[in-house]
Amino acid sequence: MNALPDWLPCAAAPPVARSGAQVLLDTLVDLGVNLVFGYPGGAVLPIYDALHGEERIRHILVRHEQAAVHAAQGYARSTGKVGVVLVTSGPGMSNTTTGLLDAMSDSIPILCISGQVALPAIGTDAFQECDALGISRSVTKWNAQIRTAGHVEALVRQAFEVASSGRPGPVLLDFPKDLQQQAAVQTPLPSPRPAKPRPRPPDEAHMAQAAQLIATAARPVFYGGGGLINSGLQACADFADLVRLSEAPCTLTLMGLGAIPASSPQWLGMLGMHGTLEANLAMHHADLIVCVGARFDDRVTGRLDSFAPNANVIHLDIDAASIHKVVRADLPFVGDAGELLQGLIAALRRQAPRSGRLDAWWQQIEEWRRQDCLGFEDTQPSIAPQALMRRLRWQLEGRDAIVATDVGQHQMWAAQHLAFETPRRWLTSGGAGTMGYGLPAAIGAQLANPGKTVVCVSGDASILMNIQELATARQHRTPVKVVLCNNAHMGMVRQWQQLIHGERYSHSYNDCMPDFVAVALGFGWRAARVDSRDTLDAALSECLACEEPYFLDVRVRAQENCFPMIPAGRGHHEVMLGTKSP
Repeated sequence: MNALPDWLPCAAAPPVARSGAQVLLDTLVDLGVNLVFGYPGGAVLPIYDALHGEERIRHILVRHEQAAVHAAQGYARSTGKVGVVLVTSGPGMSNTTTGLLDAMSDSIPILCISGQVALPAIGTDAFQECDALGISRSVTKWNAQIRTAGHVEALVRQAFEVASSGRPGPVLLDFPKDLQQQAAVQTPLPSPRPAKPRPRPPDEAHMAQAAQLIATAARPVFYGGGGLINSGLQACADFADLVRLSEAPCTLTLMGLGAIPASSPQWLGMLGMHGTLEANLAMHHADLIVCVGARFDDRVTGRLDSFAPNANVIHLDIDAASIHKVVRADLPFVGDAGELLQGLIAALRRQAPRSGRLDAWWQQIEEWRRQDCLGFEDTQPSIAPQALMRRLRWQLEGRDAIVATDVGQHQMWAAQHLAFETPRRWLTSGGAGTMGYGLPAAIGAQLANPGKTVVCVSGDASILMNIQELATARQHRTPVKVVLCNNAHMGMVRQWQQLIHGERYSHSYNDCMPDFVAVALGFGWRAARVDSRDTLDAALSECLACEEPYFLDVRVRAQENCFPMIPAGRGHHEVMLGTKSP
């Protein structure tokens, strides 16, 4: 038989059909994923089998699925990338809901892939079957179940896009076990999820109006939130430039810390329930509030009918649903913070605000600053929790460290007394207030930033929520540092019971306190305890210098309260100060 001439086209080779599990991994790699946090189980074993020998993706074995999501959050928040989680069906998936809620509340991009029983078994109450879509619907931005092996790649790409676009958030893909094993050629979705239209560019007349308000206000305040961090490093730099250009004071939410350097003379400190006196009173007396990437949550506003009663509001946010949701904006702008800020900077430069026009406003702010609302008694021999944070801040100077916290008094003291010069160095649970967040988030951040110092500031109640993740840190050689602010109580609960509930201390004391040093040593960590103020600096220095995971149990004053404090239902002008402050 004669050979065909070389110039005749050859028939294209049929596409190679890969298993659904292999398609998943190939697609993740193509999307830039090189780290996955997870825990195996029966309904997801084909994916784990595909991971065996896979050199392009590093899998981090956690000890609880909730911790997998928190670790992915720490990775995402410290890098700006999507964090990926892999869990099995049933309790594996249901254990992720707290982490998904936390990511939803704080707008963190997470892709959670949950295994599911085989398609024919769905609806039969099969072993470890659960309604993953129903369970996760209220704690995700979007969810879907893969129903055809040929749609794996398209759905993974769609999920990735939804998680990272607009206001970021968690998404979930439910992946039946038989489709993980089945080979299929990938095909487009018959009806892909329509993309949300990009916000229209802001009207130049409205931008000019906003700039004029900033240039002519007598008592302006800039108020930034976590949306600035999510928008990226350039957006934070633009925000700082706008604040400098305006010569106005600036405050940030708990989630926004680091968006403007703490060393800036225009920085007032954090605002809200445990914010500084000067930040809260400036908001109360302001005649203009410029809000960027924040949503006026109740921990910031206090009692709404007394919030900033004389202020006009300019609100910039990526999420149209956040505009007017809590506080009505006089000038709303919907879009990416970076793009909007650049437009506002250009408009304000054209206005050329008069220098020195805010002198009287700054004089008032300096009077509030002189009250030293964060003052405390730093006396021997006991350790004040505020002193712990101040000395930790001193030890971290020059290290470009990342700090994760759990939730409670220690979280607020850390927010008040630590200082962050750049974004993505402060990781904490804001909207959901999740105890147990800190340790796995620190592990995720350390894996994403292997050369940096990563510290988890925790409390004795919070650390017990996910203490099993000490094993994760040890197995994966992540030299995270836990600095435990140990007061033997659920500190914030005890404080509220003292100040609001007539000193009725109902179940807020940890009667069976574990030996945390022994526990940490049992997990293979280095560990020590310190309970004297004169040895605190040396103990912190040893902890931070260690090249292995290190657990420092710091015994602080048990009855110390966190001030300033705005009790629930009060306004900014009704802030409570500690006994040290005038």
